Amino acid sequence: MEKNTNRKKILVIHGPNLNLLGKREPDIYGHQTLDGINTKLKARGEELDLSVETFQSNHEGDIVEKIQQAPGSFHGVLINPAAFTHTSIAIRDALSMLNMPLIEIHLTNIYKRETFRHVSMISDIVTGRISGFGHHGYLLALEGLAQMLSS
Repeated sequence: MEKNTNRKKILVIHGPNLNLLGKREPDIYGHQTLDGINTKLKARGEELDLSVETFQSNHEGDIVEKIQQAPGSFHGVLINPAAFTHTSIAIRDALSMLNMPLIEIHLTNIYKRETFRHVSMISDIVTGRISGFGHHGYLLALEGLAQMLSS
């Protein structure tokens, strides 16, 4: 089968502690690992004729630098900033420079958790938000992004 080299490219960014999915508080975050989520994202991307690149870091500056590399390389970004959702103006500033669809993802419903989690530094600059659907939320976000890019 011939690969389509003209596929739109999607960057998926996972924030701090998401490398511990499946081990860290599975009663809250589920048993799916980050590798499992990434495998599903790449497979669904193939089905949607998208190329999916994933990136995870526990370091704010690394995430900012990855976002800064997106223009000219990617057509859309899915981001789960994790704890940086509530604290990072630097990530917000980097995302606000992008001229492409941005989807914010959270595994849990942040509004059913501690009140400090109710505030997102990026909610007003993203194109859409998905929270509370567990690892399936990533696939929902990818499908939504595919729709945005096709219209």
